[in-house]
Amino acid sequence: MKGVYAEVITIGDEILYGQITDTNTQWLGYELSLLGIKVIRKSSVGDRYEEIQTILQEASQRADLVILTGGLGPTNDDITKKVLSDFLGQPLVLDQEALKDVSGFFLSRGRELTDINRQQALVPEGSTILRNQYGTAPGMWSIREQVVFISLPGVPYEMKGIMKDYGLSAIKKHFQTPAILHRIIRTAGIGESMLAEQIKAWEDALPSHVSLAYLPSFASVKLRLTGVHENRHWLEEEINRQVELLLPLLGKYSYASEDINMEVHIGNLLKAKGKSIALAESCTGGYAQHLITSVPGSSTYFKGGIVSYSNEIKEKELGVSKALLDQKGAVSLEVAEAMAKGILTKYQTSYALAITGIAGPDGGSVEKPVGFVCMAFASDSGEVFSRTVQFGKERDTNIKASSAVALNLLRLGIEGKL
Repeated sequence: MKGVYAEVITIGDEILYGQITDTNTQWLGYELSLLGIKVIRKSSVGDRYEEIQTILQEASQRADLVILTGGLGPTNDDITKKVLSDFLGQPLVLDQEALKDVSGFFLSRGRELTDINRQQALVPEGSTILRNQYGTAPGMWSIREQVVFISLPGVPYEMKGIMKDYGLSAIKKHFQTPAILHRIIRTAGIGESMLAEQIKAWEDALPSHVSLAYLPSFASVKLRLTGVHENRHWLEEEINRQVELLLPLLGKYSYASEDINMEVHIGNLLKAKGKSIALAESCTGGYAQHLITSVPGSSTYFKGGIVSYSNEIKEKELGVSKALLDQKGAVSLEVAEAMAKGILTKYQTSYALAITGIAGPDGGSVEKPVGFVCMAFASDSGEVFSRTVQFGKERDTNIKASSAVALNLLRLGIEGKL
Protein backbone atom coordinates (compact mmCIF):
# COMPACT_ATOMS: atom_id res chain seq x y z
CA MET A 1 0.00 0.00 0.00
CA LYS A 2 1.40 3.39 -1.04
CA GLY A 3 2.05 5.83 1.76
CA VAL A 4 0.02 9.05 1.95
CA TYR A 5 2.03 12.22 2.53
CA ALA A 6 0.80 15.56 3.83
CA GLU A 7 2.13 19.07 4.09
CA VAL A 8 0.83 21.70 6.52
CA ILE A 9 1.14 25.40 5.70
CA THR A 10 0.37 28.12 8.25
CA ILE A 11 -0.38 31.54 6.79
CA GLY A 12 -0.02 34.89 8.56
CA ASP A 13 2.58 37.56 9.28
CA GLU A 14 1.74 37.31 12.98
CA ILE A 15 3.27 33.82 13.10
CA LEU A 16 6.49 34.93 11.41
CA TYR A 17 6.74 37.97 13.68
CA GLY A 18 6.48 35.69 16.71
CA GLN A 19 3.33 37.45 17.91
CA ILE A 20 1.40 34.18 18.25
CA THR A 21 2.50 30.60 18.83
CA ASP A 22 1.59 28.12 16.12
CA THR A 23 -0.11 25.15 17.80
CA ASN A 24 -2.09 24.12 14.73
CA THR A 25 0.70 22.20 13.01
CA GLN A 26 1.43 20.15 16.13
CA TRP A 27 -2.21 19.15 16.52
CA LEU A 28 -2.66 18.38 12.83
CA GLY A 29 0.54 16.34 12.68
CA TYR A 30 -0.61 14.16 15.57
CA GLU A 31 -4.14 13.67 14.25
CA LEU A 32 -2.95 12.85 10.74
CA SER A 33 -0.50 10.27 12.07
CA LEU A 34 -3.41 8.49 13.75
CA LEU A 35 -4.99 8.19 10.30
CA GLY A 36 -1.82 6.68 8.84
CA ILE A 37 -0.80 9.88 7.04
CA LYS A 38 2.78 11.08 7.36
CA VAL A 39 3.43 14.81 7.48
CA ILE A 40 6.60 15.37 5.46
CA ARG A 41 6.86 19.14 5.81
CA LYS A 42 5.47 21.99 7.86
CA SER A 43 6.04 25.60 6.84
CA SER A 44 4.88 29.13 7.57
CA VAL A 45 4.38 31.91 5.04
CA GLY A 46 3.37 35.55 5.39
CA ASP A 47 0.36 37.33 3.96
CA ARG A 48 1.90 37.72 0.52
CA TYR A 49 0.14 36.60 -2.66
CA GLU A 50 3.24 35.46 -4.56
CA GLU A 51 4.71 33.58 -1.59
CA ILE A 52 1.49 31.68 -0.93
CA GLN A 53 1.21 30.81 -4.63
CA THR A 54 4.79 29.54 -4.64
CA ILE A 55 4.38 27.36 -1.54
CA LEU A 56 1.16 25.90 -2.96
CA GLN A 57 2.91 24.99 -6.21
CA GLU A 58 5.81 23.38 -4.33
CA ALA A 59 3.59 21.50 -1.87
CA SER A 60 1.44 20.08 -4.67
CA GLN A 61 4.56 18.38 -6.09
CA ARG A 62 5.48 16.78 -2.75
CA ALA A 63 2.27 15.82 -1.02
CA ASP A 64 -1.03 14.03 -1.55
CA LEU A 65 -2.74 16.26 1.01
CA VAL A 66 -2.04 19.95 1.65
CA ILE A 67 -3.63 21.64 4.65
CA LEU A 68 -3.59 25.43 5.01
CA THR A 69 -4.53 27.32 8.16
CA GLY A 70 -5.05 31.07 8.44
CA GLY A 71 -5.92 33.98 6.20
CA LEU A 72 -9.65 33.26 5.81
CA GLY A 73 -10.95 36.32 7.65
CA PRO A 74 -12.96 39.17 6.06
CA THR A 75 -10.24 41.85 6.14
CA ASN A 76 -7.88 42.94 3.36
CA ASP A 77 -4.87 41.09 4.78
CA ASP A 78 -6.74 37.76 4.64
CA ILE A 79 -5.92 36.66 1.10
CA THR A 80 -5.77 32.86 1.33
CA LYS A 81 -9.14 32.35 -0.35
CA LYS A 82 -8.22 34.60 -3.30
CA VAL A 83 -4.83 32.90 -3.75
CA LEU A 84 -6.38 29.44 -3.54
CA SER A 85 -9.07 30.40 -6.06
CA ASP A 86 -6.45 31.52 -8.58
CA PHE A 87 -4.27 28.49 -7.89
CA LEU A 88 -7.18 26.13 -8.53
CA GLY A 89 -8.27 28.12 -11.57
CA GLN A 90 -11.79 28.43 -10.18
CA PRO A 91 -13.70 31.69 -9.52
CA LEU A 92 -15.09 32.50 -6.10
CA VAL A 93 -18.83 31.83 -5.90
CA LEU A 94 -21.38 32.28 -3.14
CA ASP A 95 -22.09 29.02 -1.32
CA GLN A 96 -25.63 29.03 0.03
CA GLU A 97 -24.95 26.60 2.85
CA ALA A 98 -21.96 28.67 3.99
CA LEU A 99 -24.06 31.84 3.76
CA LYS A 100 -26.75 30.22 5.92
CA ASP A 101 -24.13 29.35 8.55
CA VAL A 102 -22.61 32.84 8.53
CA SER A 103 -26.04 34.49 8.75
CA GLY A 104 -27.03 32.19 11.62
CA PHE A 105 -23.81 33.00 13.47
CA PHE A 106 -24.51 36.74 13.44
CA LEU A 107 -28.24 36.33 14.07
CA SER A 108 -27.57 34.23 17.18
CA ARG A 109 -25.51 37.10 18.55
CA GLY A 110 -28.00 39.80 17.67
CA ARG A 111 -25.71 41.34 15.06
CA GLU A 112 -26.36 42.41 11.48
CA LEU A 113 -24.71 40.55 8.61
CA THR A 114 -22.63 43.13 6.73
CA ASP A 115 -21.42 42.92 3.13
CA ILE A 116 -17.86 42.24 4.27
CA ASN A 117 -19.01 39.32 6.43
CA ARG A 118 -21.18 38.05 3.58
CA GLN A 119 -17.93 37.49 1.68
CA GLN A 120 -17.09 34.74 4.18
CA ALA A 121 -19.50 32.54 2.21
CA LEU A 122 -17.47 32.87 -1.02
CA VAL A 123 -15.58 29.69 -1.95
CA PRO A 124 -13.75 28.50 -5.08
CA GLU A 125 -16.23 26.97 -7.51
CA GLY A 126 -16.22 23.19 -7.27
CA SER A 127 -14.92 23.14 -3.71
CA THR A 128 -16.81 21.52 -0.86
CA ILE A 129 -17.27 23.49 2.33
CA LEU A 130 -16.42 22.05 5.73
CA ARG A 131 -18.96 23.72 7.98
CA ASN A 132 -17.69 25.96 10.76
CA GLN A 133 -19.99 25.87 13.80
CA TYR A 134 -17.50 27.88 15.90
CA GLY A 135 -16.92 30.98 13.77
CA THR A 136 -17.70 32.60 10.44
CA ALA A 137 -15.12 31.26 7.97
CA PRO A 138 -15.95 27.80 6.60
CA GLY A 139 -13.27 25.28 5.81
CA MET A 140 -12.84 24.29 2.16
CA TRP A 141 -12.03 20.96 0.51
CA SER A 142 -10.62 21.24 -3.02
CA ILE A 143 -8.91 18.86 -5.42
CA ARG A 144 -6.41 19.71 -8.14
CA GLU A 145 -4.65 17.02 -10.13
CA GLN A 146 -5.50 14.39 -7.47
CA VAL A 147 -3.97 16.46 -4.66
CA VAL A 148 -6.42 17.37 -1.88
CA PHE A 149 -6.25 20.91 -0.50
CA ILE A 150 -7.97 21.73 2.78
CA SER A 151 -8.10 25.38 3.85
CA LEU A 152 -9.02 26.13 7.46
CA PRO A 153 -9.31 29.15 9.78
CA GLY A 154 -6.18 29.88 11.81
CA VAL A 155 -8.03 30.23 15.12
CA PRO A 156 -7.13 26.94 16.86
CA TYR A 157 -10.53 26.08 18.34
CA GLU A 158 -12.25 26.77 15.01
CA MET A 159 -9.69 24.73 13.07
CA LYS A 160 -9.91 21.80 15.49
CA GLY A 161 -13.70 21.94 15.55
CA ILE A 162 -13.99 21.79 11.76
CA MET A 163 -11.49 18.94 11.50
CA LYS A 164 -13.11 16.91 14.28
CA ASP A 165 -16.61 17.44 12.87
CA TYR A 166 -15.88 16.95 9.17
CA GLY A 167 -12.26 17.08 8.04
CA LEU A 168 -10.71 14.02 9.64
CA SER A 169 -13.55 11.71 8.63
CA ALA A 170 -13.43 13.04 5.05
CA ILE A 171 -9.68 12.42 4.89
CA LYS A 172 -10.09 8.91 6.23
CA LYS A 173 -12.78 8.17 3.66
CA HIS A 174 -10.81 9.62 0.74
CA PHE A 175 -7.40 8.05 1.32
CA GLN A 176 -6.37 4.43 1.72
CA THR A 177 -3.60 4.51 4.30
CA PRO A 178 -1.30 2.09 6.11
CA ALA A 179 -1.26 1.99 9.90
CA ILE A 180 1.21 4.29 11.66
CA LEU A 181 1.89 3.45 15.32
CA HIS A 182 4.05 5.30 17.83
CA ARG A 183 5.40 3.98 21.12
CA ILE A 184 7.27 6.15 23.64
CA ILE A 185 9.86 4.87 26.10
CA ARG A 186 10.83 7.41 28.79
CA THR A 187 14.40 7.48 30.07
CA ALA A 188 16.24 9.67 32.58
CA GLY A 189 19.74 9.98 33.97
CA ILE A 190 21.58 9.22 30.72
CA GLY A 191 22.55 11.55 27.88
CA GLU A 192 21.42 11.15 24.29
CA SER A 193 24.82 10.16 22.88
CA MET A 194 25.56 7.64 25.63
CA LEU A 195 22.07 6.21 25.27
CA ALA A 196 22.55 5.83 21.51
CA GLU A 197 25.81 3.96 22.08
CA GLN A 198 24.21 1.68 24.66
CA ILE A 199 21.41 0.54 22.33
CA LYS A 200 23.30 0.76 19.02
CA ALA A 201 23.21 -2.99 18.21
CA TRP A 202 19.46 -3.14 18.90
CA GLU A 203 18.80 -0.02 16.80
CA ASP A 204 20.89 -1.34 13.91
CA ALA A 205 18.81 -4.53 13.90
CA LEU A 206 15.43 -2.78 13.67
CA PRO A 207 13.30 -3.94 10.72
CA SER A 208 12.83 -1.48 7.86
CA HIS A 209 9.22 -0.70 8.81
CA VAL A 210 10.17 0.43 12.35
CA SER A 211 12.21 3.58 13.01
CA LEU A 212 13.64 5.17 16.16
CA ALA A 213 13.85 8.84 17.16
CA TYR A 214 15.64 10.45 20.13
CA LEU A 215 13.73 13.33 21.77
CA PRO A 216 15.90 14.93 24.50
CA SER A 217 14.73 17.40 27.15
CA PHE A 218 15.80 18.38 30.68
CA ALA A 219 17.67 15.39 32.14
CA SER A 220 15.66 12.93 30.08
CA VAL A 221 15.37 11.42 26.62
CA LYS A 222 12.23 10.07 25.00
CA LEU A 223 12.72 7.16 22.65
CA ARG A 224 9.98 7.10 20.03
CA LEU A 225 9.43 3.93 18.05
CA THR A 226 7.39 4.50 14.89
CA GLY A 227 6.07 1.62 12.80
CA VAL A 228 4.37 1.72 9.40
CA HIS A 229 2.59 -1.33 7.95
CA GLU A 230 -0.64 -2.35 6.22
CA ASN A 231 -1.55 -4.79 9.01
CA ARG A 232 -2.17 -2.85 12.22
CA HIS A 233 -2.42 -5.90 14.48
CA TRP A 234 0.82 -7.36 13.15
CA LEU A 235 2.52 -3.97 13.62
CA GLU A 236 1.39 -3.71 17.25
CA GLU A 237 2.89 -7.12 17.97
CA GLU A 238 6.15 -6.21 16.25
CA ILE A 239 6.55 -2.96 18.21
CA ASN A 240 5.76 -4.76 21.46
CA ARG A 241 8.46 -7.30 20.61
CA GLN A 242 10.99 -4.55 19.96
CA VAL A 243 10.15 -2.87 23.27
CA GLU A 244 10.68 -6.18 25.10
CA LEU A 245 14.15 -6.40 23.54
CA LEU A 246 14.94 -2.76 24.33
CA LEU A 247 13.95 -2.44 28.00
CA PRO A 248 16.63 -4.79 29.42
CA LEU A 249 19.28 -2.75 27.60
CA LEU A 250 18.11 0.44 29.30
CA GLY A 251 18.16 -0.93 32.85
CA LYS A 252 17.61 1.69 35.55
CA TYR A 253 17.57 4.51 32.97
CA SER A 254 14.11 3.54 31.74
CA TYR A 255 11.22 4.55 33.96
CA ALA A 256 8.16 4.13 31.72
CA SER A 257 7.19 2.39 28.49
CA GLU A 258 4.49 4.98 27.88
CA ASP A 259 4.58 8.75 27.45
CA ILE A 260 4.21 9.99 31.04
CA ASN A 261 6.22 12.62 32.88
CA MET A 262 8.54 11.79 35.75
CA GLU A 263 6.24 13.43 38.32
CA VAL A 264 3.34 11.24 37.16
CA HIS A 265 5.50 8.11 37.40
CA ILE A 266 6.64 9.07 40.91
CA GLY A 267 3.01 9.57 41.94
CA ASN A 268 2.09 6.15 40.58
CA LEU A 269 4.96 4.56 42.52
CA LEU A 270 4.00 6.24 45.78
CA LYS A 271 0.32 5.37 45.47
CA ALA A 272 1.14 1.74 44.69
CA LYS A 273 3.41 1.53 47.74
CA GLY A 274 1.22 3.61 50.04
CA LYS A 275 4.18 5.92 50.74
CA SER A 276 4.59 9.67 51.20
CA ILE A 277 7.15 12.37 50.36
CA ALA A 278 8.25 15.85 51.40
CA LEU A 279 10.66 18.25 49.68
CA ALA A 280 13.12 20.88 50.86
CA GLU A 281 14.32 23.29 48.17
CA SER A 282 16.68 26.20 48.03
CA CYS A 283 17.95 27.21 44.57
CA THR A 284 14.94 25.75 42.75
CA GLY A 285 12.54 27.92 44.73
CA GLY A 286 9.75 25.34 44.93
CA TYR A 287 9.79 24.36 41.26
CA ALA A 288 10.20 20.65 42.07
CA GLN A 289 7.21 20.89 44.42
CA HIS A 290 5.27 22.59 41.65
CA LEU A 291 5.96 19.60 39.38
CA ILE A 292 4.90 17.12 42.05
CA THR A 293 1.67 18.98 42.84
CA SER A 294 0.80 19.48 39.16
CA VAL A 295 -0.35 15.84 39.17
CA PRO A 296 -4.04 15.37 40.09
CA GLY A 297 -4.37 13.39 43.31
CA SER A 298 -0.88 14.28 44.57
CA SER A 299 -2.36 15.19 47.96
CA THR A 300 -2.54 11.46 48.72
CA TYR A 301 1.26 11.19 48.88
CA PHE A 302 2.75 14.70 49.04
CA LYS A 303 2.66 16.02 52.60
CA GLY A 304 4.36 19.35 51.97
CA GLY A 305 7.63 21.15 51.51
CA ILE A 306 9.78 24.07 52.54
CA VAL A 307 11.62 26.58 50.36
CA SER A 308 14.58 27.21 52.65
CA TYR A 309 16.19 29.98 50.63
CA SER A 310 18.09 31.45 53.57
CA ASN A 311 20.46 29.78 56.04
CA GLU A 312 18.18 30.96 58.83
CA ILE A 313 15.28 28.89 57.48
CA LYS A 314 17.57 25.91 56.92
CA GLU A 315 18.46 26.11 60.61
CA LYS A 316 15.06 26.90 62.10
CA GLU A 317 12.79 24.79 59.90
CA LEU A 318 15.04 21.91 58.84
CA GLY A 319 17.40 21.59 61.79
CA VAL A 320 20.58 22.12 59.75
CA SER A 321 23.27 23.11 62.22
CA LYS A 322 24.94 26.51 62.00
CA ALA A 323 28.31 24.84 62.42
CA LEU A 324 27.72 22.67 59.34
CA LEU A 325 26.58 25.66 57.29
CA ASP A 326 29.64 27.66 58.37
CA GLN A 327 32.04 24.80 57.72
CA LYS A 328 30.70 23.36 54.46
CA GLY A 329 28.57 26.17 53.07
CA ALA A 330 24.89 26.12 52.13
CA VAL A 331 25.71 24.53 48.78
CA SER A 332 27.29 21.23 49.77
CA LEU A 333 26.45 17.55 49.86
CA GLU A 334 26.51 17.59 53.64
CA VAL A 335 23.93 20.39 53.85
CA ALA A 336 21.75 18.77 51.16
CA GLU A 337 21.72 15.55 53.20
CA ALA A 338 20.91 17.46 56.38
CA MET A 339 18.04 19.23 54.60
CA ALA A 340 16.64 15.91 53.37
CA LYS A 341 16.85 14.32 56.80
CA GLY A 342 15.38 17.44 58.38
CA ILE A 343 12.27 17.57 56.18
CA LEU A 344 11.86 13.78 56.52
CA THR A 345 11.75 14.09 60.30
CA LYS A 346 9.66 17.25 60.33
CA TYR A 347 6.87 15.86 58.15
CA GLN A 348 7.24 12.19 59.10
CA THR A 349 7.25 10.97 55.50
CA SER A 350 8.51 7.79 53.86
CA TYR A 351 10.92 9.66 51.58
CA ALA A 352 12.41 13.11 51.27
CA LEU A 353 14.25 15.10 48.63
CA ALA A 354 16.43 18.18 49.07
CA ILE A 355 18.03 20.57 46.56
CA THR A 356 20.55 23.35 47.18
CA GLY A 357 22.72 25.13 44.65
CA ILE A 358 23.66 28.28 42.77
CA ALA A 359 21.06 29.08 40.13
CA GLY A 360 22.78 32.24 38.93
CA PRO A 361 23.50 34.39 37.15
CA ASP A 362 25.50 35.66 40.16
CA GLY A 363 26.76 34.10 43.36
CA GLY A 364 29.25 31.57 42.04
CA SER A 365 32.89 31.04 42.97
CA VAL A 366 35.88 29.15 41.61
CA GLU A 367 35.09 26.16 43.82
CA LYS A 368 31.33 26.39 43.35
CA PRO A 369 30.49 28.10 40.04
CA VAL A 370 27.05 29.13 38.84
CA GLY A 371 25.10 25.99 38.00
CA PHE A 372 26.66 23.90 40.79
CA VAL A 373 23.86 21.99 42.53
CA CYS A 374 23.75 19.46 45.37
CA MET A 375 20.78 17.18 45.99
CA ALA A 376 19.96 14.41 48.43
CA PHE A 377 17.44 11.60 48.92
CA ALA A 378 16.51 10.24 52.35
CA SER A 379 14.15 7.49 53.47
CA ASP A 380 12.58 6.53 56.79
CA SER A 381 14.65 3.33 56.71
CA GLY A 382 17.79 5.42 57.22
CA GLU A 383 19.07 5.50 53.63
CA VAL A 384 20.67 8.73 52.47
CA PHE A 385 22.09 9.29 48.98
CA SER A 386 23.44 12.53 47.56
CA ARG A 387 25.09 13.81 44.40
CA THR A 388 26.36 16.98 42.76
CA VAL A 389 25.58 18.24 39.26
CA GLN A 390 27.12 21.06 37.24
CA PHE A 391 24.85 22.97 34.89
CA GLY A 392 25.41 26.20 32.93
CA LYS A 393 24.91 29.89 33.64
CA GLU A 394 21.29 30.39 32.64
CA ARG A 395 19.10 30.70 35.73
CA ASP A 396 15.79 29.41 34.39
CA THR A 397 17.47 26.41 32.77
CA ASN A 398 19.36 25.63 35.97
CA ILE A 399 16.16 25.66 38.02
CA LYS A 400 14.30 23.37 35.64
CA ALA A 401 17.21 21.02 35.00
CA SER A 402 18.01 20.76 38.73
CA SER A 403 14.41 19.85 39.49
CA ALA A 404 14.36 17.23 36.73
CA VAL A 405 17.59 15.58 37.89
CA ALA A 406 16.46 15.68 41.51
CA LEU A 407 13.12 14.04 40.71
CA ASN A 408 14.99 11.27 38.94
CA LEU A 409 17.11 10.82 42.09
CA LEU A 410 13.86 10.58 44.05
CA ARG A 411 12.54 8.02 41.55
CA LEU A 412 15.66 5.86 41.81
CA GLY A 413 15.48 6.01 45.61
CA ILE A 414 11.85 4.93 45.67
CA GLU A 415 12.58 2.10 43.24
CA GLY A 416 15.62 0.98 45.27
CA LYS A 417 18.02 1.53 42.39
CA LEU A 418 20.50 3.93 44.02
